[in-house]
Amino acid sequence: MSIVGWIVLGLIAGVIAKVLLPGRDPGGLVGTTLIGIAGAFLGGWISTRFLDREIANQFYDGPTWIAAVGGSLVLLIAYRLLFGHSRSHR
Repeated sequence: MSIVGWIVLGLIAGVIAKVLLPGRDPGGLVGTTLIGIAGAFLGGWISTRFLDREIANQFYDGPTWIAAVGGSLVLLIAYRLLFGHSRSHR
């Protein structure tokens, strides 16, 4: 899959992660989108490195999507833990 394919996959994975973990994020839509893209890369890397699963060259590969959404969820949770309480509450 090309880099553009991974970016599109990451955008969609970020939206799916946001639907699965609703709530306010410190970065808003842009932050969530960037987390989705980074999560897709992270999920793909974890899948190939530790799970010994090759990433398919097809955009519509189920395990690749699961890895991308999983990576996005991990990054979204970490982002909320690190930066979620940095705002002042009124």
